[in-house]
Amino acid sequence: MSEEYEQPGQPPGDQPPSEPPASQQPPPYQPPAHQEAGASDGAVVYPMTFNVEYPESLSRLLLFVKWLLVIPHIIVLYALNIVASVIVLIAFFAILFTKRYPQSLFDMYVGIRRWNLNAYAYALEYMRDEYPPFSWDSGKYPVEFEVEYPEELSRFAPLYKWLLAIPHYIVLIFLITAMVVVVFAAWFAILFTGKFPRSWFEFVEGVLRWTERVYTYVGLLRDEYPPFRLA
Repeated sequence: MSEEYEQPGQPPGDQPPSEPPASQQPPPYQPPAHQEAGASDGAVVYPMTFNVEYPESLSRLLLFVKWLLVIPHIIVLYALNIVASVIVLIAFFAILFTKRYPQSLFDMYVGIRRWNLNAYAYALEYMRDEYPPFSWDSGKYPVEFEVEYPEELSRFAPLYKWLLAIPHYIVLIFLITAMVVVVFAAWFAILFTGKFPRSWFEFVEGVLRWTERVYTYVGLLRDEYPPFRLA
């Protein structure tokens, strides 16, 4: 009579344990929505993006004429920033009664801020040499600025956001003062080396990012309180 072969060390009649069905296996880990994937410090992801592409070299000669070349933008932005103030006023009442920021006005406000940042990066911060376009569309200049549109906003937050932003204003007074000093020093660095020192560049970029988060908050675009950080 034939006998079944038993593996050494395995009791007769025992079967090796099988894997649990896929439906019973625990799902793979997903990082919480409020944290950056892979972030070890639990950094909050703010729904606004601002980045400036770092230039490997910059023109020495443009340092002397950028302030002049940007004048047409200053004229246009003067009018657009008045429009932006009117948009915030309209949005205030729209949120108060409907809890929504009209998307067409939201996109227009974000576009005006984007245009401002393009001009800043070119003429005030010496971060880019490309002449900024007369447009608020994204993707046309090596400055990235986006704000995620909220489906709903707190009805009464517009009444007190300006007050909650005061600590940011105090910190930004010191940061912007430091940024002015860094940009002044960078002017000479570019003049003699044709480069904006990268650590200085990232500091200026960080101060602008912090400032834009506060603009995003007090401009009623988002309800999330902006973090106290440059990155």
